[in-house]
Amino acid sequence: MTQMTPIAAQAPARPKVQGAPARPQKPPARAARAKARHLLLGLSFLAFVLLPACLAGYYMFARAADQYTSTVGFSVRSEEFSSPLDVLGGLGKLSSGSSTDTDILHRYLHSQEIVETVDRKLDLRAMFSNAPDDPVFRLTDAASIEDLVTMWKRMVLLTYDPGTGLIEVEVRAFDPDHAHSLAQEILAVCSELINDISQVARVDATAYARDDLMRTEENLKAARLAVGQFRDDQQIVDPTMKLQARSGILSALESQLAAALIEGDLLSGVTRTADPRLEQNRRRVAAIEARIAAEQQKIGSGGITTSEEQLTRLVGTYETLVVEREFAEQSYLAARAAYDQAVAEARRQSRYLAAHIPPTHAQTSTHPQRVLLTLGCFALLSLGWALFWLMAYAVMDRK
Repeated sequence: MTQMTPIAAQAPARPKVQGAPARPQKPPARAARAKARHLLLGLSFLAFVLLPACLAGYYMFARAADQYTSTVGFSVRSEEFSSPLDVLGGLGKLSSGSSTDTDILHRYLHSQEIVETVDRKLDLRAMFSNAPDDPVFRLTDAASIEDLVTMWKRMVLLTYDPGTGLIEVEVRAFDPDHAHSLAQEILAVCSELINDISQVARVDATAYARDDLMRTEENLKAARLAVGQFRDDQQIVDPTMKLQARSGILSALESQLAAALIEGDLLSGVTRTADPRLEQNRRRVAAIEARIAAEQQKIGSGGITTSEEQLTRLVGTYETLVVEREFAEQSYLAARAAYDQAVAEARRQSRYLAAHIPPTHAQTSTHPQRVLLTLGCFALLSLGWALFWLMAYAVMDRK
């Protein structure tokens, strides 16, 4: 077998150039040795990272007090109604507003007002300072209301879902019983706030219905008084009935008069002028006419002109007053029913706070998260240390 020759071996050797200078050879690198800046880096890392991180870990595991958590979740439920009695404008819903009740509760739970209210009942300063060996997480003894509000926001955490209207409150304290009682008090205070809002709405609704009822009652009194005044002035209980009665009498008399006149005409055609029957007929006609005149005079009593036109006008006035009285009575009945409906709805609670998660009672502490906080402290210190030396070396390189 033929032996293969390497390509490098086959390449012809370059001829040496006569008189070319030789390249200088660099000395070999020396072994790396620690310098002062390396020692400074190590000491700074020890002093500004490891030592503070160890102190933070010691504080977390040896001094930080246990914090117990109680969770409560609730939402606002409302019962709105529409009154079927809308004759006077209607009552509609008991309340309406641009902000929902859950939005109001969410703002209220972050306010100073609820902190002061709960503090008067539970003494929050004593509750949040119940950790003498933990000066970092506890509240100071001489804390102001602003410090108390800040501590409240740190120990009372909210989760609010605007879509469903559910609010969940996580309450922390240094004692499980304190956390449980604080969660119960928050639920009670929020329920009281919702009841107050509902009470104001109910008072407004019944007040409007009461005003309508009083107004219609005054209108009814005025309408009845007008009808009574008309009867007193005219000395007539019901002009329509009197008109019907007088009209019936006049119609009967006029019929008798017509019959007597016809009878007289017949007698005058077949008898003599001196016939006593003609004289009797004339006396009868005269008596009927006198009676008709007397009835017409009665129709015109009370200072009214004896004419059917005046009597008709009197009846028209009376009917107008009666119609106004009937409308006032119907309006009063509708207003009374609306008021009764408003009062009936006001007696029941239209808004209420429904707790879907009752206040829980913790058995083990969940905060502070010691491992996580210690690692986070170490990471932040390391990041700050690294950024400082990177900037320092960048400045030194520019010189």
